[in-house]
Amino acid sequence: MHTHSLSPKRAARCAVIPGLLAILAGGCGDAPDPTGPGLAEARTLVAASASESVVMSNLNAPKGLDFGPEGALYVVETGTSTVTGPCATVARGANCYSGTGSISRLWRGGQERVATGLPSVYNAATFDIVGPEDISFQGRGNAAVTIGWGGSPAARSQLGALARGFGSLIQVQPSGGWRVVADVSAFEAAENPAGGFLDSNPYAVLAEAGRRYVTDAGGNALLEVAADGAVSLVAVFPPVPVPAGPFNPPFVASEPVPTGITRGPDGALYVATLTGAPFLPGAASIYRVVPGSAPEVFATGFTQVTDIAFGPDGSLYVVQYASAPFFGGPGSLIRVAPDGSRTTITASLFHPTGVVVGPDGAVYVSNKGNVEAVGEGVTDVAVGDRVTYAGPPGSYAEERNIPAGRVAPIPDDVSYEVAAAITLKGITAYYLIFQTWPLKAGETILF
Repeated sequence: MHTHSLSPKRAARCAVIPGLLAILAGGCGDAPDPTGPGLAEARTLVAASASESVVMSNLNAPKGLDFGPEGALYVVETGTSTVTGPCATVARGANCYSGTGSISRLWRGGQERVATGLPSVYNAATFDIVGPEDISFQGRGNAAVTIGWGGSPAARSQLGALARGFGSLIQVQPSGGWRVVADVSAFEAAENPAGGFLDSNPYAVLAEAGRRYVTDAGGNALLEVAADGAVSLVAVFPPVPVPAGPFNPPFVASEPVPTGITRGPDGALYVATLTGAPFLPGAASIYRVVPGSAPEVFATGFTQVTDIAFGPDGSLYVVQYASAPFFGGPGSLIRVAPDGSRTTITASLFHPTGVVVGPDGAVYVSNKGNVEAVGEGVTDVAVGDRVTYAGPPGSYAEERNIPAGRVAPIPDDVSYEVAAAITLKGITAYYLIFQTWPLKAGETILF
């Protein structure tokens, strides 16, 4: 199994500040200009009868969010690309210890970090930052937070003592201290409920009295964590067929990659899916899950869903991370009415990751979950050089920022078209031998 962690990417010569959007019902008129570089604009969407305003900013890759029992808004921050410790080799690159995860709170108009130094890693090969992924409250002093991993559970041991917390559900105290409640990735290692090669990335969490539900985006499973930390299986989700066309071959099926989870007004659990490569538009679904029964498709036709939340009227709010294959295009927020009709609230988000409906009826979305940062000291690439690269997403743009270490020079006798074709072939070969079927010593393949 394999998942993409939806983690921040670093790029050279550009600084974009992640922010948190509050989508507010009602309003009309023209929108003011952005108040600073990279901040999401505060604007009015007349067609969707919604206005947008930034309520938190300067966040380090915001992900899941929830309201605490006192009424404050909390958001987890996955962290930064700063590396402060050892690295663990995983299927794609290496997860290098960072320890820059945190939690920020918005309370009575003031924004502050209430927990810092939470486990996080940075993978320079994939530009992924993995750490605190989601937060959910059940009473005071009982914040449940998932800490992702994005790799084989066994690889965590390469971090030594710093491996504590990765691939786990933790409880964060009001003081900012924390303890491990359950080793979610260990369940994947022991049970591997969906089959395939071992991969674990605890993502979303829903805290309820006496239990928590956790999606393992790498393990393609929904799990229950009991009050004593025991982990049990609730459901596994099926792969998604890839129709014949430009992506099949080589992709025959995508992983489901379960992400957001919420409790519906009918008492059932609802789980969203991102889907894996090639992340086709319309391939993602939302499942209705009743423990003890197989998950049923509630709604489909979505694209790269990262989170969901029900409103007081029974409407379901769906966050779509992007709109084109391989995380290309803008993200969006969609409202699914109780009668099934769909309304796009906004289609101008940038890699949104979390959503929650507040007690005031506003819909809060964590936006710009991917971070672009300033890179200095670039000496091996000059203005005018012809280069090619393989990821991260964004190739449809006429111009873009890309880390210097990710580009390769194109020889003078090689055209752009040939260079692009060779790069794509390289991506295909890498995916097949490292992800579709990780090769082992002594195996013979026909390629």
